[in-house]
Amino acid sequence: MNPFKAFQVARLPEIHFGSGSLDELPQILAGYGRHVLLVTGRASLQATPRWPRLLDGLSAAGLEWQQVTIAGEPSPEMVDEAVRRHRDDPIDVVAGIGGGSALDAAKAIAGLLRSGTSLLDHLEGVGRGLPYAGPAVPFVAAPTTAGTGSEATKNAVLSRHGPDGFKKSFRDNRLVAEVAVVDPSLLDSCPKALIAANGMDAFTQLLESYVSLRASPFTDALASSGMQAFRDGFWQAWTTGDPMAQQGYQKIAYASLCSGITLAQCGLGSVHGLASPLGAFFPIPHGVVCGTLVAAATRVNIDALRGRDPTGIALRKYAEAGILLSGRMFNSEAAAQDGLVDLLEQWTERLSLPRLGQFGMTGADIGRVVANSRGGSMQTNPLRLEDDELASLLSTRL
Repeated sequence: MNPFKAFQVARLPEIHFGSGSLDELPQILAGYGRHVLLVTGRASLQATPRWPRLLDGLSAAGLEWQQVTIAGEPSPEMVDEAVRRHRDDPIDVVAGIGGGSALDAAKAIAGLLRSGTSLLDHLEGVGRGLPYAGPAVPFVAAPTTAGTGSEATKNAVLSRHGPDGFKKSFRDNRLVAEVAVVDPSLLDSCPKALIAANGMDAFTQLLESYVSLRASPFTDALASSGMQAFRDGFWQAWTTGDPMAQQGYQKIAYASLCSGITLAQCGLGSVHGLASPLGAFFPIPHGVVCGTLVAAATRVNIDALRGRDPTGIALRKYAEAGILLSGRMFNSEAAAQDGLVDLLEQWTERLSLPRLGQFGMTGADIGRVVANSRGGSMQTNPLRLEDDELASLLSTRL
């Protein structure tokens, strides 16, 4: 098989990576004009000394700013309200500063401020199906967590929770950030539970994109590099009092950035396919879904591939991931694949990741979740999993 089959690299932001790089943000924003709309999380950054320093920097750069705060996962209504409130303001640039929810909200707001259209005009799967015509206000992303990689993607994920809920994307190349400012030092204020959940989201994105049907040598290199960084840095970042924590933050911030780039280029897999309905129907944080399902999903994928595509490239890649992540050599590819699953199960136990039942899901809900899981991410899983395979996967984590 020729590994250098044709592939494309979609638009990426200009990337500023490094501890302390948040201090560059005011001057970056000043390059777009004087009027800034800051979209942030509710309180975490504002509770640190970095927030007044950032505001001082904005003032010193001659910038005027307004703020939108995002509490929890953004909904279409939340985005539409922010657009309505700031539609007539002379906004030159939108800056998203926060976790994935704040960045996704900022991305969507930047996309709709000029047109004033509703998010439900364009939201895939549940919207009105109208094409997005743009233009978008320039968007600059500054993540304060390491998990979603939203700073490098073209999609803004919006949610509505409840029995008829959804988690869907507003997606367009014009929504990609102009600049991504990735400052690993911001992770020092993240609770360890958030490090764990977000880190497992980033890792799952790396592994799923590595075995994706649309993977390429470009994404393979980034995914492999990201998984290595995650392997070397995650436990340093997660362990309270670890003297190497700052280096750990740098490594997982890099892993998260890589995961955002790879998912944007080649898609994901079954974990993220299931995460969409799970996150819509139940109050399960996205990173927790990834962390609690990735071992079981990897086992189901490997078992299915052994039966239906035993000579395919995905099985070899799972073996390579097992060697990379464990640092061990195995006597066969099958042993390396099993070693990968064993390692992921150990991580799940070590992190005490909750089961789905703790969020109200029961066996009676499995069919509904499976029926609503056939979105974009499932299309790039290394093979099509049957409904009973997905049901078995879910039942092991109830």
